[in-house]
Amino acid sequence: MLQRVAFYTLIGLLTACNPKKQTPPSPYKWQCLAVTATAYNSLAYQTNSQPNIGAFGDTLKPGMKCIAVSRDLLKLGLTHNTPVTIDGFDGVYLVKDKMHWRWRKRIDIYMGTDVKAAKTWGKQKLEIGFQVLKDTTTALKKASK
Repeated sequence: MLQRVAFYTLIGLLTACNPKKQTPPSPYKWQCLAVTATAYNSLAYQTNSQPNIGAFGDTLKPGMKCIAVSRDLLKLGLTHNTPVTIDGFDGVYLVKDKMHWRWRKRIDIYMGTDVKAAKTWGKQKLEIGFQVLKDTTTALKKASK
């Protein structure tokens, strides 16, 4: 999925330089969602015996821009490597981990091993933006009601 996002981003940049060329329409659409956001670290007492391995098998390293999502958000299209923007944060984050099944409408922002930064962040309600395939937007509208 990340490769397709990069492809369509590249096509968009090329079109901006040469507006006469036609580009295929993007199959992706950005959606917004209000969530509760917390922070986590790759430390055994916060996760498990392999704190640097996300639920999708990715190796997490301090400095990476990634998040964990509650499992109900998986159904809305926030799956492995989905690009996500977070209010108040620069850049694009990628979904690299899943949270415990008990959480709903929640993300966990990865903060490496900086426990102080995670505690300072605390828990906040905010909006995220994420890309989904256009044909899944109907399912998103139904699920968010």
